[in-house]
Amino acid sequence: MRASAGGTGRDWRQALGVYRHPRVIGMLFLGFSAGLPLLLVGGTFTAWLRDLGVELAAIGFLSWVGMAHSVKVFWAPVVDRLPLPLLSRILGRRRAWMFLAQGAIGLSLLGLAFTDPVDHLGWVAAWAVLAAFGSATQDIAVDAYRIEAVSRDRQGAMAASYILGYRVALLVAGAGALHLAAVGDWTLAYAAMAALMGVGLATTLIVREPEGDVDRRTWQTEQRVVDYLARTRSQGWRRDLAAWFIGAVVCPFADFIRRYGRMALVILVFIGIFRISDIFMGVMANPFYLDLGFTKGQIANVAAAFGLAMTLLGAGLGGVLVARFGIMPMLLLTAFMAPLTNLAFSWLALLGPQMGGLVLAIVADNITGGLAVAVFIAYLSILTNTAYTATQYALFSSLMTLPGQFLAGFTGLLVEAVGWSWFFVTSALAGLPAIALAFVLARRANPDHAPRPEIKEDGD
Repeated sequence: MRASAGGTGRDWRQALGVYRHPRVIGMLFLGFSAGLPLLLVGGTFTAWLRDLGVELAAIGFLSWVGMAHSVKVFWAPVVDRLPLPLLSRILGRRRAWMFLAQGAIGLSLLGLAFTDPVDHLGWVAAWAVLAAFGSATQDIAVDAYRIEAVSRDRQGAMAASYILGYRVALLVAGAGALHLAAVGDWTLAYAAMAALMGVGLATTLIVREPEGDVDRRTWQTEQRVVDYLARTRSQGWRRDLAAWFIGAVVCPFADFIRRYGRMALVILVFIGIFRISDIFMGVMANPFYLDLGFTKGQIANVAAAFGLAMTLLGAGLGGVLVARFGIMPMLLLTAFMAPLTNLAFSWLALLGPQMGGLVLAIVADNITGGLAVAVFIAYLSILTNTAYTATQYALFSSLMTLPGQFLAGFTGLLVEAVGWSWFFVTSALAGLPAIALAFVLARRANPDHAPRPEIKEDGD
């Protein structure tokens, strides 16, 4: 049985085979490296500070270090265009930045391990800032590598492999670090996490640098920049700075608008609203379970542990389905299914604290959520031009959560106004604009049909 029109032409056995590709396997370990630092400057970090008696006000201020991930788009052009002395020559453009960021994270976690926050809070803040910026920089470089390393039909599998590694790392940096701190101390916990960054360093040295080509129209855009600079009166460092700024900052945005024209704004709006219903659900999930009458143990076992397994199952399924049918058909399906599954929680609110109802709701929501995230990451990945991957994807990934996170701040007021059952109905309705835009984009800006520079995957 072959794929239908618009798909990839692969049968199911070939679609499942995408997970045997060496770069898909390598992405599992790069995903682990990307996920490891997140909680170590987030939830685990604040637990460590409070456990040692640091004041709550100081802990609150130190939580700002996590904002590095929200503003990474501002230095993504540097990662895209600036070669690192010696490292770039040895490792290549993407791996050099990955290696540098991973080394900075490992060093900063080691610094945190051997710094007492009670006596040297300033040093702790400095190490945490270095870890956060290293983590955000690693995300930029790993995302660029993930997109450039394989062809578009393997992007779903790369996203699923990345998500699996990332989620395992969150467990290690969360529950794992807390257990190590309990049986030993926080020095042991953070030193162990620093050692685990060796997973990322080793993987970066093993994988090959991606070899994406730059298409003819991109070269023409770049040549216009060169011609403009040849006519300008600026000389010396001013001309060099103008050349870098235009090439690193202006060209990526101009390229995106050139390729998609009037639909570029529609695509950006779609990216911003696609996950709103999921974000609404995520913010209010645990308060809902508690208000309904579930115990903390039930929430941990079903919503957290079992829910994680269902999310990973959904992500893995997403990689196979993208390889089998293409990205846009699956994006249309997940745009519809993601808000629809919120209605399962509306039903649960009427049912009450029944374990069977919770399990069914978690299965529906988390499998669909994992599927949607894998497909959406694949969609964002093929929107990029391999000449500007890091900059364009950093813009997309920042935009992906920002509107939803802002609007989620009002979800508590909404629950108080309408109650839990109608809250989930409302969150489902919030997904309707994304469904409408998905149909528009499928007709007028289908990335499955858009040209993209060929990816060379041989000999990983």
